[in-house]
Amino acid sequence: MPKRAKPSRRIPSFKSEAQERAFWATHDSTDYLDWKRAQRVRLPTLAPSTATISVRLPQAMLEELKQRANEQDVPYQSLLKVYLAERLSQERTRRRSRKVDA
Repeated sequence: MPKRAKPSRRIPSFKSEAQERAFWATHDSTDYLDWKRAQRVRLPTLAPSTATISVRLPQAMLEELKQRANEQDVPYQSLLKVYLAERLSQERTRRRSRKVDA
């Protein structure tokens, strides 16, 4: 593998995130950054962004969800997020397998 020269270009200033995204979609970062000198950064307190939503559930479904959450000693909203994440993962897997079969 050939050695890359040290970065020789300066990263331009951008007026918007969209402009920056478009730039990096068409440029190689190794022309601008020396990745061998990069350091790993940890952001332990960074939480994923969330949005508050309102979902109407049948009363019986909500009661069953609360009961199952109580059995696992977790808040019912947390259990609902786990259930949704599991199902979304299953759907992603199913879609990928369908694309491979096509």
